[in-house]
Amino acid sequence: MPPSLPDLFRVFGRIGLLSFGGPAAQISLMHEELVEKRGWLGEKQFLGALSFCMLLPGPEAMQLATYAGWKLRGIPGGLIAGLLFVLPGAAAILALALGYVAYGQLPLVQASFIGVKAAVVAMVLRALLSLSRKALTCWDDWALALSGFGAMFFLGVPFPYLIAGAALWGFLRTGAEAVAAHDGTLPAPGQTLLTVAIWGGLWAAPVLLVMALDQTFLRDIALFFSTLAVVTFGGAYAVLAYMTQAVVDTHGWLSTAQMIDALGLAETTPGPLILVTQFVALLAGFAQGGLLLGLLAGALTLWVTFVPCFLWIFAGAPYVEALLARPRLKGALAAISAVVVGVILNLSLWFALHVIFADVIESSFGPRPVWSTLMAVNLGLIALAAMLLIWRNWSVLRVLPLMAALAAVLHLVGGETETTGAFVFPQFAYAAR
Repeated sequence: MPPSLPDLFRVFGRIGLLSFGGPAAQISLMHEELVEKRGWLGEKQFLGALSFCMLLPGPEAMQLATYAGWKLRGIPGGLIAGLLFVLPGAAAILALALGYVAYGQLPLVQASFIGVKAAVVAMVLRALLSLSRKALTCWDDWALALSGFGAMFFLGVPFPYLIAGAALWGFLRTGAEAVAAHDGTLPAPGQTLLTVAIWGGLWAAPVLLVMALDQTFLRDIALFFSTLAVVTFGGAYAVLAYMTQAVVDTHGWLSTAQMIDALGLAETTPGPLILVTQFVALLAGFAQGGLLLGLLAGALTLWVTFVPCFLWIFAGAPYVEALLARPRLKGALAAISAVVVGVILNLSLWFALHVIFADVIESSFGPRPVWSTLMAVNLGLIALAAMLLIWRNWSVLRVLPLMAALAAVLHLVGGETETTGAFVFPQFAYAAR
């Protein structure tokens, strides 16, 4: 007998409030709650749903929750599960963004964010190591990863092109294998088209509205984050470099330092890390037109980021077994995972350069640091954060506040330069001569 809607609300509310630590921890929590404790889903059902969600763009843990809710109680169950997975984190992001706007310019707060930035570099490095162990299983996976890194870091190839190229390569390299048999009947095509029309219309409605009202900034926000929703394979880390390039260089909405701060704060909230897009939109809107525009931009970004997730699940869920029976789709996913390793390597190096050096020049052949502006204390903070996260396996929720507090203490003891954020210790700080 399927659970009642109140039971579903209670369990997924608990999952949403406790879903810290990224996709691996979130998926493990759902497995414990849904498979081990309550037996609402079987092991095979859960793993099949996870494989399906990994084929989709967007946050796989949120989509897995939505699929589980749909499997248990149809569309109402999917809406309850998906929304409860996102809303607690969205509320926390809103509070953090408002606090950042109000207090982020205080010298002590700015100093503490140097520690946050150091932790972010270590977190991206940990994600890189974790994904590479799973995704790089043969020589052409390594070649895809290195090619993705080189194309993005040195040539500035946009992330969507890398994803499309890797998917095509993985599809073709798998070969024309026979499609495995699957159980179950497929829905009528008209039913699927109706689902796509309804959710596609919901996705497009606010985009068309801001375009009709000639709201240039909100239109750009809606179109940009709608594009991200389609190409977010491999998690938030994979698209951060592409997002940063567009937000900082193309649109000029935020600075590089603010982007790294946004990721660090998003790591402290429950729910999917892609909620960092809400933080970015809130800050961009506030800078463009004050609090009201910031709130509208944040809400619009939430809508165009997560409504597509419901579209993918509700339209695709009845086809899970049929899709998983096609080896070429799995081959395309494996190739995307491989190239994403290279993309995250690009992000890791890019973030590290901007935290370790006060000046980084964007040349025609990738970013180039000004070596005389090396900030050795920042490098030491990164090394400490990496040791705690990777070697000691501490949680992000322990490392982030520790690094922020340590950076604040260093600021109080040694002071901080006004322009670079480097701590003024003669034995550590390198000044341009």
